[in-house]
Amino acid sequence: MKNQTMKRGQFLRNLGLSSSALMAFYCMGTTMTACSSGTVDPNTSGTGSNTGGTNTGTTGLTGNADLSKGAISFTLDLTASTYSTLKTEGKFVIVGSVIVANAKGTIVALAKTCTHEGTTIDYRPAQNDFYCSNHGSEFSTAGAVEVGPATKALTVYKAQLSANGNTLTVSA
Repeated sequence: MKNQTMKRGQFLRNLGLSSSALMAFYCMGTTMTACSSGTVDPNTSGTGSNTGGTNTGTTGLTGNADLSKGAISFTLDLTASTYSTLKTEGKFVIVGSVIVANAKGTIVALAKTCTHEGTTIDYRPAQNDFYCSNHGSEFSTAGAVEVGPATKALTVYKAQLSANGNTLTVSA
């Protein structure tokens, strides 16, 4: 017996879902990622929405930034264009499982996922906090829940800037 594969859309059409029903799934945010055949590299870095950037790769990253692969321990080269935005107050980057932000001149590193339902959070410089756009949870720069529905604090990592300000080491 030969195994056959089909695309996700074809599978859903075979179930009898129309094009409009398929669009409704995507518009509601139901992406059915469990059906995906692709993989995502958790060590990719992106700049958050407050920095106006896009995913930029791992240039300037050494170490482990993915909690699923063990303890967090990595170094960022702040002279590399990928991470140089961290020298600017109010900017942040997402590195693997961690969000790193320049919070009013202090570099902070926390788990990037909201403890309520796992949505990636953003740093809000005007409020000097972290915000989950999914259900509105807010967290302090120390990881504490300020506004629910989240009830558990974010994991905070040690962020140490080198004496010359050109490298940042993040560890558990």
